Amino acid sequence: MASVLLARVALPAAGPAWGVVADDRIEIVASEAGTNGAFLASLLQLPRPARALLERRRGAASLTTADVLAAPVGAAAPHLLPPLDLQEVWAAGVTYERSRVARMEETAGAETFYDKVYTAERPELFFKGAASRVSGHHGPIRIRRDASWNVPEPEIAVLVSPHGEIAGYTVGNDVSSRDIEGENPLYLPQAKIYRESCALGPVVWLTDETAAPVFDIAITIERRGAVAWEGKISTASMRRSFADLADWLVRDNVFPSGAYLLTGTGLVPEAGFSLAPDDRVSITVPRIGTLSNHVVQGGR
Repeated sequence: MASVLLARVALPAAGPAWGVVADDRIEIVASEAGTNGAFLASLLQLPRPARALLERRRGAASLTTADVLAAPVGAAAPHLLPPLDLQEVWAAGVTYERSRVARMEETAGAETFYDKVYTAERPELFFKGAASRVSGHHGPIRIRRDASWNVPEPEIAVLVSPHGEIAGYTVGNDVSSRDIEGENPLYLPQAKIYRESCALGPVVWLTDETAAPVFDIAITIERRGAVAWEGKISTASMRRSFADLADWLVRDNVFPSGAYLLTGTGLVPEAGFSLAPDDRVSITVPRIGTLSNHVVQGGR
């Protein structure tokens, strides 16, 4: 089986490019300028994207992995970008028991809807955003100005190919306004879909493995230099499988460039805890890495 870590990198002199992480180096395999901004979309057309990357002749340029991971967004040095180009981002909800309980707590009068969807055959699926709304490693995640209860939702995001197959995995953060959603379930799009309400990264793990992996997910929220909240969970606690969620996503739908599907969270801060500007949210998943973002609010 073939597996590879794929990174999207901003090169100051050449623009965005894609590279394979090979231990302490990132070996550049394609520039977005040379692929019309559709490298990942094109790669996903192939039956075995991970193997195609491993067999591809590597470019001459390479970067130091640690330097790229450490560089802030917008730096003059090479830094990471979210690992997507033309893919939509979708999300699944209420796939863990903790998420079911939290959604029932926040939504007075509509608790039974979330209780029923947890056990139903059909999952909750919703559109999260286009690439323009997604941040990468070290980028900002935004909390709404018209919300008072904002939380991160650390998740595994599966990369679904145009053929409906799972081609890879990355770390995701589905930032949500719980008070807006709790006021009325019809407000879900406003609670979930706005600029910088989603983060993906730091890289995407492409793999040909057919057996569904089990991931450990850990989150830490830092505020003024101290840990304000933290938690851990395993995807073994999910009620639904990655394959089942991906199958429902592609039913009577097409994704010609592939899509990312956030698979739900089991790590929900207690009622009363809300993200604040300048918080730092770090989500760590072994085999993929740590996705770290700072919280912003306001501005245009």
